[in-house]
Amino acid sequence: MDQSKLTVIQKNTSPEYPDSLLFIGNTWREAQDGARLPVVNPATGHHIGSVAKASATDVDESLIHAQQGFQVWSRTPASARSEVLDRAAHLLRARAPEIARLMTLEQGKPLAESLTEVLSAAQTIAYFSQEGPRIAGRVVQARLSNTQQLVVKEPVGVVAAFTPWNFPVNQAARKVAAALTVGCSIILKAAEETPASPSELVRAFADAGLPKGVIGLLFGNPADISHQLISSPLVQKVTFTGSTPVGKQLAALAGQHMKRVSMELGGHAPVIVAEDADIERAADTCLLAKFRNAGQVCIAPSRFLVHSSIEKAFTSALCARIQQIHIGDGLSPASTMGPLTNQRRVTAMQSFVDDAVRKGATWVAGAKVDDFGGYFFAPHVFTDVPLSAKLFNEEPFGPIVAIRTFNRLQEAIQESNRLPYGLASYLFTENLNTLHQVSQDIQAGMLWVNQAAKSAPEMPFGGQKDSGYGSEGGMEALDAYLNTKAVSVYFQPKD
Repeated sequence: MDQSKLTVIQKNTSPEYPDSLLFIGNTWREAQDGARLPVVNPATGHHIGSVAKASATDVDESLIHAQQGFQVWSRTPASARSEVLDRAAHLLRARAPEIARLMTLEQGKPLAESLTEVLSAAQTIAYFSQEGPRIAGRVVQARLSNTQQLVVKEPVGVVAAFTPWNFPVNQAARKVAAALTVGCSIILKAAEETPASPSELVRAFADAGLPKGVIGLLFGNPADISHQLISSPLVQKVTFTGSTPVGKQLAALAGQHMKRVSMELGGHAPVIVAEDADIERAADTCLLAKFRNAGQVCIAPSRFLVHSSIEKAFTSALCARIQQIHIGDGLSPASTMGPLTNQRRVTAMQSFVDDAVRKGATWVAGAKVDDFGGYFFAPHVFTDVPLSAKLFNEEPFGPIVAIRTFNRLQEAIQESNRLPYGLASYLFTENLNTLHQVSQDIQAGMLWVNQAAKSAPEMPFGGQKDSGYGSEGGMEALDAYLNTKAVSVYFQPKD
């Protein structure tokens, strides 16, 4: 073993934030080589704890346990699996306040948003617990009287799931609940920046009575772990939420091994504000949708396309509401927007701002935030943003609003579809003809009309084009975790 590659962090002694462990074979434990990674509170920039960094040996052990767990769980009746998921949802609800506190400490979002996320995850688990027992094949009418034709649905096997830091519990809950309810086992590779809250999600499932090995939790080097898991012959299904470039790399690797894949990737959501839109409603809605989690949301509105006749009124209304945002530590009850999750995001936001100014966009709202000590970045609003600016070509993933005008609805639709992204989209209109045209022509997996995004567990959640494929919501989410088997039975006629 090359000792120079080990990262050994002094263990945390603060009761406020626990050090995180790996979960392998129903045991919470350190990495075999003792390696750890630091965890930082983005509101202060200070280290608050650490997380175990899995080695290749740890990953191999997790795979073996997951395969053994699958042999048990896949043969467990669907009704019994449902009961375990129901108990996990109940435990998550009961523990939600403490899990939310941990999430805010490690991720930065306001405590109210963290609590909403944990409760939403519990709702997702409860929904999938009921959908699992409803999975059914079918009987197909045979062409011969002495033949029976069946279509059977079976769990695909061991799942490797990769989840991000922006919604560390809810994104994981979607994948875990969908996999478990159909009978798969799952290894969750969660984000190192936010390890404590997904650990509590896994703890809820373990405490609910999952058999040994059915769920595992790893942290460590993302590239190394993803390559090892996806390349393993034991893994049959890969699910990833994250950036488009990384998603393409993982999809390519999975393709080399013929692994089934679900990808929920980056978005750059267009917002069409038609000339007949309710401006006050649109401004209120966009404020909530855009600045939730400091804009670090894959379905956040990003490219604002506003009819020229109402652009000034809409911009004024939005800017007035932005002035009411209270930026600060997410644990403070007064805070309505927390910090960005890491320094990389602050640097990225500043590059978007500098590029917009350099390209000739008009700055109408924003301020420097330099007295908090953490990774804070104030909301910014730009109008007259040229199409050459980064803001209209790359997802900012932060609290920056970019506005352009249009005169004909078709112009807005064309601009919405110009980029290779197709995750979320938004429309504000009171006109049924406008609604019909946009809903028919928009190239996106999701369209929200006169409302902020509401990713209910019973609705499909996924994108088109470079924003990925597959769903993480609704009945459609279960398809990716199931194999379809055709069974044809011939019965020998009796004399």
